[in-house]
Amino acid sequence: MSRFTIREPWVRERIQAEQARPADSTSVTELLRQTASWLQSKGSTQWSGLLTGEDVHGTSDAIARGDVFIFRDVEAGKLAGVVILLTTPSPWDLELWDSVDDHNTAIYLHRLAINRDYAGTGLGEAMMRWAANGIHFEGKDRIRLDCIATNETLYQFYSSLGYVHQGTHPNGFHCFEQHLPTL
Repeated sequence: MSRFTIREPWVRERIQAEQARPADSTSVTELLRQTASWLQSKGSTQWSGLLTGEDVHGTSDAIARGDVFIFRDVEAGKLAGVVILLTTPSPWDLELWDSVDDHNTAIYLHRLAINRDYAGTGLGEAMMRWAANGIHFEGKDRIRLDCIATNETLYQFYSSLGYVHQGTHPNGFHCFEQHLPTL
């Protein structure tokens, strides 16, 4: 399990970040499935494996390892969002970032998902800013993420948050990186 410090538990008013616990597995999995269903309704096949029970990120195991963070609406008592922050790159990350050798100093961000009840409220941006500034992982100085190259909206979203496009992998995914603030 990685050593981290939550610098700021509040992502914004009413929304608090915390490390997911095994008891959160069902609600996290359901939020990811709802997101996959929403993506499918928009014509995207991203995350479609979740709809058939395929979870390439092994969310329950990631929760057990301490890699999943949830964003809870404390007034409504419900899950507003989730993100996976890997301190050890997955095989997917190693494939995408095969041209770099500094994997030990990077966090790999995956599965950012927003409860559709919070869509359009800026929660996604707030969660991304929290991942860069609200939590500190010992020995990590950058966040890396990817998105499918055909999703121009995500490309613009990540760019607007200060993530620098590092190139497009031949498998059709954009790679982005952002350096983290120092303590």
